[in-house]
Amino acid sequence: MSKVALYVPLEAKPGKEKEVADFLKSALPLVNAEPGTVTWFAIQEGPSSFAIFDTFNDEAGREAHLNGKVAAALMAKAGELLAKPPTIHKIDILTDKLPK
Repeated sequence: MSKVALYVPLEAKPGKEKEVADFLKSALPLVNAEPGTVTWFAIQEGPSSFAIFDTFNDEAGREAHLNGKVAAALMAKAGELLAKPPTIHKIDILTDKLPK
């Protein structure tokens, strides 16, 4: 079972909503290359509101992701695409239900 997670809400700048969605979709191959990332979700919560939610079995996996290519790409594009810098919420997972 995954023990820790990240939740990162993202607010697109006006007119940049499609670019944020495209960026998130393009990040999947990078995440797939991360052995410590168990699950990864890029979601759209509203017209300009997006988020990333990902899970890890341990702190080492979470830290590897935070220091990986997706995080670096997001921070490099943040000023161009986002209304404000991303806020990274480190959360603990109490329980889960995943496919077997």
